[in-house]
Formats: sequence, structure tokens, C-alpha cells
Amino acid sequence: MSYAPLHVHSAFSPQWGVRSVEDLCAAARALGLKHLALTDRNGLYGVPHFLAAARAQGLIPLIGAEAKKGAQRAVLLAQNAEGYANLCRLLSDLHCREDFDLAQSLRAVRRGLTILSDDAAVLAPLRRQDRADLYVELSPGHQMHRALALSRELGLPPAATSRAVLLEDEDYEVHRVLRAIALNTKLGRLPPGESAGEGDRLLSARALADFFPHCPQALDNTLRIAASCRGDWDFSATIFPAFRGLADGEAFAQLEARARKGALWRYGQMSARIEERLQCELGLIRDKGFAHYFLVVEEIAKQSPRTCGRGSAAASLVAYCLGITHVDPIAYNLFFERFLNEGRLDPPDIDIDFPWDERDAVLDFAFQRHGARRAAMVANQVGFKGRSSLREVAKVFGFPEGEIKDVTARLSHYCTAGRAAAAIDRDPQFQGETLSEDWRRVLTLAGRLDGQLRHLSLHCGGLVVVPDEIRRYVPVEVSAKGLPLIQWEKDQAEAAGLVKIDILGNRSLAVIRDALAAVKEHTGREIDYAAWRPLDDARTRELLCAGETMGCFYIESPATRQLLKRMFGEGRTPDADDLFEHLVMASSIIRPAANVFIREFVARLRGKPWSCAHPLLDEVLRETYGLAVYQEQITQVAMALADFTAFEGDQLRKIISKKHKAQTLRDYHAKFLDGGRRKGVGEEILNQIWAQILSFSGYSFCKPHSASYALVSCKSAWLKANYPAEFMAAVISNQGGFYSPLAYLSEARRLGLAVLPPDINAADLAYSGRAGGLRVGFMQIQGLSRAAVAALLDERRRGGLYRGFDDFLRRVRLDVADVRLLIKAGCFDALEGKQRRPALLWALLAHRHAAPGASLFDEAPPQLPTPPPYDDRQVITQELETLGLLVSCHPLALHRHAIARLKPVSAARMGAWTNRYITMIGWWVTGKTVQDKDGRPMEFVSFEDTTGLFDATFFPQAYARFCRKLSRLRPYVLKGKVEEEFGVATLTVEWVGFLE
Repeated sequence: MSYAPLHVHSAFSPQWGVRSVEDLCAAARALGLKHLALTDRNGLYGVPHFLAAARAQGLIPLIGAEAKKGAQRAVLLAQNAEGYANLCRLLSDLHCREDFDLAQSLRAVRRGLTILSDDAAVLAPLRRQDRADLYVELSPGHQMHRALALSRELGLPPAATSRAVLLEDEDYEVHRVLRAIALNTKLGRLPPGESAGEGDRLLSARALADFFPHCPQALDNTLRIAASCRGDWDFSATIFPAFRGLADGEAFAQLEARARKGALWRYGQMSARIEERLQCELGLIRDKGFAHYFLVVEEIAKQSPRTCGRGSAAASLVAYCLGITHVDPIAYNLFFERFLNEGRLDPPDIDIDFPWDERDAVLDFAFQRHGARRAAMVANQVGFKGRSSLREVAKVFGFPEGEIKDVTARLSHYCTAGRAAAAIDRDPQFQGETLSEDWRRVLTLAGRLDGQLRHLSLHCGGLVVVPDEIRRYVPVEVSAKGLPLIQWEKDQAEAAGLVKIDILGNRSLAVIRDALAAVKEHTGREIDYAAWRPLDDARTRELLCAGETMGCFYIESPATRQLLKRMFGEGRTPDADDLFEHLVMASSIIRPAANVFIREFVARLRGKPWSCAHPLLDEVLRETYGLAVYQEQITQVAMALADFTAFEGDQLRKIISKKHKAQTLRDYHAKFLDGGRRKGVGEEILNQIWAQILSFSGYSFCKPHSASYALVSCKSAWLKANYPAEFMAAVISNQGGFYSPLAYLSEARRLGLAVLPPDINAADLAYSGRAGGLRVGFMQIQGLSRAAVAALLDERRRGGLYRGFDDFLRRVRLDVADVRLLIKAGCFDALEGKQRRPALLWALLAHRHAAPGASLFDEAPPQLPTPPPYDDRQVITQELETLGLLVSCHPLALHRHAIARLKPVSAARMGAWTNRYITMIGWWVTGKTVQDKDGRPMEFVSFEDTTGLFDATFFPQAYARFCRKLSRLRPYVLKGKVEEEFGVATLTVEWVGFLE
């Protein structure tokens, strides 16, 4: 006795299914089943993962979906490639067409599909068209008697299913929680018809047969259906875009011509080395069929003069010659095989950063060029994670919002829902508290939601272009922004052969663009972006070596600033090429799992004697001081030390970076050890090198990627070193970066810039910087409408500067609330004086109530009160209310008398107190909570005073004692010991208090 499960839901059925495809396949095998269909609701969201999981368990996978729209529903199974394409088209219409009708749509695209349903409204019209491949679905617990009657009435064969959602009893509560979240209702109010039944689970053949003694043919039909459906699905073929309808040979000829022209543009002449590398790359691109892809990407990249081509593609000379990337792969010894090699089966992609506010226009161009028929965005499959899982489950259990917020706000960002219970038990934020049993139940259920698909969102930039019709390959939905969106995330898209182009928004490119425009406007100096060599400038090199990189792309975090200071120390400034190479290393070694190697790296860089762990690694690791720094060095080390092929080494890299979760690291570890032993490498050395390889887990970067980012970092640093006012204005205006606007204003003061308030005649929408001053823009005024800003700027351009408040009111008609904000923000202080703010508010009210057509400033104006000016405290309060931060001074300046009594050590003098206990005053800038090697929470915090930034460490004991005091909105009194390493001082905090 046997059957084929034809109606099975996984966790890829949004807020319906419960178990992963791996769990379902393992359970099917344990039940002795040979086939398994995946029929997630309204989508093929997990098909590539399902195919891999089914094959791993020796099952024959069947591809399908349960299509449900309103009251209509049917299970659809793909018999062949045509059926799969039609299934994708139908599911796309279901999501994209408001007038979608399931029965009517199936009439148009049913070829190659087997259809199961118990819905007469679906089956009857299809039967009139053709009875072939139509079945009536009979499922225990779902009115089987009516379904059997429908089968007899229509003369259609029955097929047994269990509508499997569950595997175990505990799954049912998880399913009900998911349904309550989906319907935004309490668990106790969940309508019965809105969830699966307790019996909707994957059953053995015998268990299912017990429900069909009167209709055994229903089980037999499942095997007939399974036999008629394809089970050897292969999605491994790469699907390339087609460039302007060219044949493959034509596309390659055009690519070669453009690459050679670009080589002359980049180098001036062709050397033997350039020619050899170019021929090698072009040959591989031709053989792999990548010519169309390069041409499509080049066309997109040309839509902006300021881009950053990054990722492994930056190792390609062809990409460099086409202007897709901007770092010379020959000069910096970039490893092309990391991007493309003979053995690579999956398609690599090219990532291009554009200024963040130009990205949408670039996407519009791409869709205009290729059309929504051939192009779509890659999805993010948004699930339940960490605190959000906890919040949603607590809501459906009816916990008050305040209580939910109190618990979730204290959970660390690294806490996953599955580990929340254990984290709460040991987290100092919950010290002395015992959670109720109801909360424990919430925590347990929230942990079960990890990995559940909730909905789709737009990937940050992934675009897929195919040569014909995207809906042949994958169902397409419509994103909230109106863009077509495939149902797969990037890894599944890659597994299915779809080649992705990442079109990403980068705020730092906009910073560079805006700062360069301001420099040109103020000085007439124009920088050639493509030929720009920022490290030829001595001031830029000095700034980078001093770690004064706040605001500079990718190298402004506290950890990176400290690393740069440690690497170069005082007075050590290498030449341009040497500095660039070391910046690339710094960008790559700053990764979570590499902390243990960073200290050794800095020591070797600063003169500690070293040698590679084994002579076989000399060529691979020489440039990085004998340590693995770049992602591709995993591949190179495995090839040199253990005789891996380039393909095997690349697979190891993917496993380490967790892109291929199904692969077992254990197998590759054994292969690495065996290969090393055969080459005579000792066990201890192999284990040392393997530990370095493991440090790349999670996320890490290849050298081409880091080199591309380092070039943008250098351009940012050049602007900061030479045009600080224009640069800092652009940083704050583009609202990116690692820090808050207040922190950047403090940095501006440290650079010697005067921070100026918004002014009705001098300010623009954005921040502006010029000649030693940084002017706050109207954008900083909270609640001020953009329409008001546009109106006052348009009138100022048309009619000239405003001569006073009365002139402003005559010329611009604004909402009273907007004018009130302008007054309180001090925008009229330069014209009228700060002391007249109360009088201006009265004048505004009088103007508002003046008769239509009358003027407040006629010959006989009304008598208005003469209020006294605001005191300093009220002015400061208005500044905080309207701007959200202090512009007139640093927040600590308000506490100068209290600070003076404590006689603290300033940030500027901290380094002189090494190994001594001191008191410091600090304003919170940024912090990062991490775990030590024993899993205990601790925190790194950056503070500032009026003289500079300083970094403090709260080790687990101090963190446990003071973590509840770590609020950002007050000045801290910090006591602790100054520690120094490689010339960089930090404060190890032992006591925390606050200024009274």
C-alpha cells in the first residue's frame, strides 16, 4: 500500500505552513514515501530549496502550488516544463491582476497542469473544456462526502490528500498563532474556518487509507498523478539576458571591441601583461556565455558618472575596462578566479553602487530598456526574527502593548527568538525578574517562528533580466513600490540559474557628488572623478593614518578608526600605493569572527618578526603578513596546502560564508586535513590554518570588494581633509553614515568649523558648508513641511533676500504652523534679533486674523503686546523642540559648572593617563552590544566631550551592573582605567554615574 502526498504546505506558505522543507522531506522518507509534492499557497517560494532537500532524502520531488483567491481554490501540479511555465504565469496573474478569476485563468493556461479541487465553481467550467488531468480532491476533515458526491456528479476521478500542514501535535498551536498574526486578531478570537484542521498532517499510506475504505481508488490515483508529473527537475542551466537582440557571437565581438577600447582609455597603451590578462578573461567569458551579461551591466553602469562596481567582479579587467569597476585589478593583484573560473557552476553577479537618490532612476532605465516582461526585482523573504517574533506572539496572546515593549526593548539586538528564553535568564537587563508562565509560553512559540515566511519585500538592489519572459521561470508579484518582484530571494534565484545584477543605493556616493558640486560652485575647481587619485594628497594620507575618518565611507566606525590608529601610529605615513593596500586589508579584516587575529596582524604590520605557517603559503599570504585576510584566500590556501581544485576551494568559501547551508563543513574539513597530510603538512599547522579559515564565517569580503570600497573611502577622506565644510554638510544632508547629526556637528566643531543655525536668508533645504562655516538646513526643522521650504526658497530666488519679518509675510503665504516653527528655530534671529521671537509670534497671529486683502502693515496697524524676550533656557528648549538637537553649543556646555567641580580628564588628554584610574565626562555617541567568548553580554561605547571622542569598554561585570543606566539622553560620569594598545587609549569602565 502506498500513495503520493500531493497537497503539502511548508513554512514557505506565508503565515500558513509550519515546517521547513527539510523537515517535511525527512518525515516523508521516514514514512516510507517515494514522492513528495510541495504545494505552498499561491507561490513557489521555496521550490529550489525543496528540490535540494528532496534529493538529499532520495525522494522524487513534484512541483505545485495551492492557488487560492477568495472562495476559489485548487491544487496545481506541473507535469512538465510547459506546465511549470503555465503555473508560474497563473500565480503571477493571481498576484498582479485585481480581476483574477481562478477558473477562467486555468482555462487559458492549463496545458501541462494536473488540477485537484473540491470547488465546483472551478471544476465545472474546466470539465466542460476538457476532462483530462482534472481530479476531485478528497481530504479527511474537509467534507469528504460532498467532495465524493461532486466527483460522481461531474464524472471526475477522486484523489486523496491530507492537506498536510502539520507533522506533530505541537505544530497546531504554531499554525494557529501564525493565522492570528496574519488576521491581526487575538488567538481566542480566531475564526474556525481561517485555520487548518488538527488532522491536516503528513500521513503514512496506512493512516490515510483508513479514511478511504469506501474509495480506495482515491489513493491509487495519487500514484497515477505522481507518475504523470516530472520528478527530475533541473534548474542548473544559467539563464542569461539578451543584449539588444544580438546573437551570442555578435555580443561577444561587441564586448571584445569595447573592452579593448576601454583598455586604451584606462592604460594609454596595451602591454603584454594587459593583453594576456584580457585574452584570458574574454576567453572564459565567451565560453561561459557571459558576453550579453557584461554588455547589459555596462549599459546600466553608464547611467551615472559616479558608481562603485564592487564584489568579486572588481577583480575583472574586462569590467575595469568597461568602466563597471574602478580599481585596477592588475596593479593590485586581484584574483579573477574568485569571480569566474572554469569549474564554477552557479552564476556570479555584478554589484554596482549608485548614489542613493539616483538608484530609482537607474532602475526606471533598466525596466524601460528591458520591460517588465523580461525584468523583475529579486525578493527578500521576510520572516519572523528576534524581538519582532516575540512582539507579534505576545500581541495575539493579548498582552498589553506597554508590557510587550518593556520586555522586547531590553533584549539585545543579537538575540534571536529561538534563544530569547535562555537570553532573558542570563541577561543583566532582566536581573532579579522571573517571567510568568504565559511569557514563557510566548517565548517558546516565538522561537518556533524562526524561519517562517511572512511576506516578500524588495531586495536592496537585485535585478534579474531574462531573454524572453520572466514569468516562465518564476512567479512574479508586485512590490509596494510598484516594481515586479520574483518570489525567490537571491540564493534561490542563483540556484535556479537566474543571473542577478545588484543595483544598490550608496549614500556616500551622493555625499561625494554633492561635496564636489559645492567645491566647484565655491572655488571653481572641478575634479575628474574617473582620474581622481586622492592618495596623492599628503593631507588625505595623514588624516587616514590618524584614524580621523568620522564621516568617511566604510572606515568611520569606532572599531575601524581604532584599527587605523593602531596600524599606522603617530608619525607613520606610507606612500599612496602602500597606504591603499593597507586600507584594503583593514576593510577586510574588520569582521566579527576575526578579532583574535587583528592584534597579531597589527603587531606584524608594525614590525613584529613573522613567517608564514608553512612555506606552501608564502605566495598566497605574503602580502597580508602571513594571515588570511581576504575571502578568496580561503580558496587559495586550500589549493596550495591541500590540493583543492579552484572549484572545490570556491565551494569551501561558500560553505564558510553560509551561502551553501546544505553542504557539510565536516566533509571539507576532512578533505583539507587529508590533502594537507599528503603534502607533508603537520597536524598543528593544518589546525592553525583551519582556524583562520573559520574566522571568515558569517560575513567577510574578498579583496576586489574591499579595494572598491577603499577607493570610495579615500575619496571621502580627500574631501574631508581639503574641503571639510562642504564635506560635512554633504554627510549630514544625505542622512547616512554611522552617527547621528549631533555627532557630526561635534566633529565639524573639532575641524574648526563654526556651526551656524538655520537662517531665512542664508539656509537651504540641505545643510551647506563654506569658508569655515557649516549652516544647518531647513531639513533639520522637525515638522516643517517641504512645501513651505520650497515656497520660501522659490520666492527668495525670485525676489531677493527677505528684508524683515514683515517683508517675509507679505511675500510668502505659508501655514501658520510652518511660520511658527521657523520663528522658534531662530530663522529670523539674524534679521529681527533673538529677543523679538515672542513679538514675532504675536505679529504672526495678528497677520493670520487680518481681514482678507488687508495688510498688517497698513498705516494704522493694530496695537500688539510687547512681550519680554525668552530667557536662555526657553531658547534652548525651543532649539531642542524644533531641531531635535543643540546647534548653538555642545550639550555638555550646559553643564560646564558641574563638570568643572569634578575636574575630569578630557578626551584630548586621555592618552597621557595610561594605566591610571581617572574620571571622565561623556555624551553618548554610539554603542555596540556583543557577547564575550562565554556568551555574556558586554558593550563598546563611544562617548565625546567638548575636546574629542573617546572609546569605552563595559566588560561583562560592569555591563551587568550598569546596563540599565546606559541611556543616551544625558551626560555620563565615567570612572575607570585607561588601557593602551599600539598607542590607542580606551577607558575600561568600572563605575557609571550622571551629572546632577
